Amino acid sequence: MTERIDGHTLLIGLMAYPIRHSMSPTMHNNAFAKLGLNYAYLAFEVGNDQLPAAIQAIRTLDMRGSNISMPNKQKVIPLLDKLDPAAEMIGAVNTVVNDKGILTGYTTDGLGFMKSLDDEGLNIRGQKMTLAGAGGAGTAIAVQAALDGVSDLSIFNRHDAEWDNAVRNVKLINERTNCRATLHALEDRDDFKAEIQDSAIYTDATGVGMKPLENETLVTDPTWFRKDQIVFDTVYAPRTTKLMKVAQAAGVTQVFNGLGMMLEQGAAAFKLWTGEEMPVDYIRHILFDEDA
Repeated sequence: MTERIDGHTLLIGLMAYPIRHSMSPTMHNNAFAKLGLNYAYLAFEVGNDQLPAAIQAIRTLDMRGSNISMPNKQKVIPLLDKLDPAAEMIGAVNTVVNDKGILTGYTTDGLGFMKSLDDEGLNIRGQKMTLAGAGGAGTAIAVQAALDGVSDLSIFNRHDAEWDNAVRNVKLINERTNCRATLHALEDRDDFKAEIQDSAIYTDATGVGMKPLENETLVTDPTWFRKDQIVFDTVYAPRTTKLMKVAQAAGVTQVFNGLGMMLEQGAAAFKLWTGEEMPVDYIRHILFDEDA
């Protein structure tokens, strides 16, 4: 690191609270070093109260930009100059780019999802997806998939705090994209099964399958899946989730966790800042021993 930093080094931040656990500094700084790029990435514990001053610091210090995580993803929007169309629709920002004092907000979670499928040679454009979850990850995936050309999207959510967000997502997708989105109650198991079986891909964007729910899954019956489907769980710890095991028991061969999505959302932000492609395979090896 010290060999790379000089008077021309540009700073990129990560603003969230808490944030000391983040793998993003390791990801980005190793990618900068690998490509010989003169950037440094640091994590800053910034909450809502400190956010206005922190965003102004991006301009004042001529930082190249910053990642934004909870609890700041919505609060940052009024502090920016422009929003990417996906970020505007989603109503959240996870990446800020500074172009000569003009700050633009983007969201890369949905980009990461779509790119991770592309990496596997899978194209869901023009096809139907059933998606469980309408929180941050689910919203980003739904909007980006619709913008990228998924033809039909069946969104399932419980009647909980995220239901109103799911209603909003469906309305915006139908108004602003060519995708036909419908909202369904996750409590209706027969409807859930029917929509999954009618889809090219089933994506779980809930926290089910992640600690402390690592032994749970929304789909428990392997007969709900076809062998030619794609099953995608946004959870990546544990590496093989309960949902993935159910899909594998059904003979589904295209079964994925969220590791690729996590890396590719970081890579999308990396390209926005640097114009370069992140060496994803190299970073995957550093962050996640594939034999672990």
